Amino acid sequence: MDHEIVWTPGAAAEPSAGTEDLLRLLRDAVRAEPGGRVELVVAECELCGAGEVEFEVAKGECFCVGCCIPLGITDGYAHPDVAHPWRLEPSGAPLPPASPGRGFEPSDLPRCPAGHDLFHVAVALAFALDGVLRGISVALRCPEDGVVGLYVDNARVVPRAA
Repeated sequence: MDHEIVWTPGAAAEPSAGTEDLLRLLRDAVRAEPGGRVELVVAECELCGAGEVEFEVAKGECFCVGCCIPLGITDGYAHPDVAHPWRLEPSGAPLPPASPGRGFEPSDLPRCPAGHDLFHVAVALAFALDGVLRGISVALRCPEDGVVGLYVDNARVVPRAA
């Protein structure tokens, strides 16, 4: 892939009323290895500006509505702090689009129960004691009605040659 880094951790430190639900869902769902740590990140797009950017979700990836650049959750290329690309493996739950999460319809283009298809996105990264990224979870929140759901549920991150 040949795109810019778009994840920023800005909103995770000071969540807004909308992102609090996303972060709470991830805190409750994420499982870290003993001695490891979990980082919660609200996805923002550096190209479109900080703030609660909306994303369209398709084929297991989240795309910024403003610039169409993917977050890189499926391949790791767009993450600012992890130096290697990855692939995802299911960890107890199927990867999207097979199971987009409770409250969302199972399709390549998930929608909230009210039919909306744009979301705020938060990501949980589970690091092992040695600092290596081991797992990722992604939560979606519909900005129209506030419904939240897990899109990627603790998928195992496996390093891949660039």
